[in-house]
Amino acid sequence: MQSPGCALPCAAAGMEPGHQRKGGACACLGWQTRPVLTVGLTGGIGSGKSAVASRLATRGSLLIDADQIARDVVGTGTPGLAAVLAEFGAELAAPDGSLDRLALGRIVFADAAARGRLEAIVHPLIRAETRRRIAQLPPDGIVLHDVPLLVEVHAEGSYDLVLVVEAPRELRLVRLEGRGLPRDQALARMATQATDEQRREAADIVIDNSGNLDELDVRLDEVWRELLARRDARAAAE
Repeated sequence: MQSPGCALPCAAAGMEPGHQRKGGACACLGWQTRPVLTVGLTGGIGSGKSAVASRLATRGSLLIDADQIARDVVGTGTPGLAAVLAEFGAELAAPDGSLDRLALGRIVFADAAARGRLEAIVHPLIRAETRRRIAQLPPDGIVLHDVPLLVEVHAEGSYDLVLVVEAPRELRLVRLEGRGLPRDQALARMATQATDEQRREAADIVIDNSGNLDELDVRLDEVWRELLARRDARAAAE
């Protein structure tokens, strides 16, 4: 599931609203000429999206994790971290020199203007790092983009298809509380995200993650077969 410690709301892997797909991918990232199947994976906080991402990666997809890239570009000693601290205050540096993401989260999830200032810093960094990682991928395959806020930034048109992970609201809250995020903060973060109905409207495939991991694996076997079929159909058409 999405880590409750991640306060970076730049979840479209650097893609912004309005980008159009070219050849099955977003032209701004420079991978539109690659013969790959591009898949956007999203879901609300606590839905278990990360569990789905890791399991699809073990089945053979190439994972581009927007949430992790957002963390990496503000890692200890990076220009991104220096820019965030300059904008929001040096007190957001933890004792070990890393970013105190929970403290930053309390600021940006309660203030849309502050969230916009954060995105202005990190989105260009995420774009550059995403381009770098994609350039290192083999020339074919299934590329899975783990994008927490894909629907919120209207990036669904940037992928060949979109997978949405969902689970009941109360179960998501229980999961998040179990990971140390207080219920009031979890509810506040949910309020900044798309609704289940909005995510379903953007989905090509919906993955129910309300059960146990064995049940999830059964569903993901079905999803993986569908992705392979779409990849093969794409290759045959080229």
